[in-house]
Amino acid sequence: METNDWAKLQEELLKAQLSVIRNHLRNAEPGEHGRKPSQAKSLSHISIITDVLSTAGSPLHVSEIIRLVNEQYGVTLDRESVVSALTKKVKKGVTFTRTGPNIFGLKEI
Repeated sequence: METNDWAKLQEELLKAQLSVIRNHLRNAEPGEHGRKPSQAKSLSHISIITDVLSTAGSPLHVSEIIRLVNEQYGVTLDRESVVSALTKKVKKGVTFTRTGPNIFGLKEI
């Protein structure tokens, strides 16, 4: 295996491990580093969406993003506002990519 292929494999393994750790922390009992609904209020909607997409590891349809944000953070997002905000970020070339109609992902660093 070439060094570049090995590095890509290691990156994917680390992303998967990080996703498992984040899910564990998110599902932990309150007081065990899990997010409480009150903590979600202090985060911006964009940072919550970024976290959801990071955990997912792949682009998601806006409906799935909204569902996961509600499920994981207890925050209800307005569909049009989410699409508008993400589209603006995509056009600026910041943080997000659009891979299909209303399908958004995180920009590779």
